[in-house]
Amino acid sequence: MLFNTVEATATLLVGVDAFRNDRKRTSSRPRVISGIAIVGGNAIGECTMRLMVEDTFIGEFQNSLNGAVSVIIPDHLQDTGPRYVPPGSQVSCTVVVAPTVSPLKIQVFGREL
Repeated sequence: MLFNTVEATATLLVGVDAFRNDRKRTSSRPRVISGIAIVGGNAIGECTMRLMVEDTFIGEFQNSLNGAVSVIIPDHLQDTGPRYVPPGSQVSCTVVVAPTVSPLKIQVFGREL
């Protein structure tokens, strides 16, 4: 896992970057993102998050488990394909459709090069 965050529903409003306070969203080393896991919320598929590297769109992903904030691999891992992240580039995960009740846990998987 490259990094993760747990965010309360009250702070995950449309347009907010869930990784805004995570110091690991930027690294001096090159990285490759291979997947993302999003769990929590009130219902499966309730919320949608947009994953980006700087201005490059990676994809939109929904929560794959409601209520619980525990990721089970491989059940909740959503494939992003290998996506290169240059040194110094920021990874963001912006709320497109906000969750309503339970907090979200978001984990980004990959490796440093």
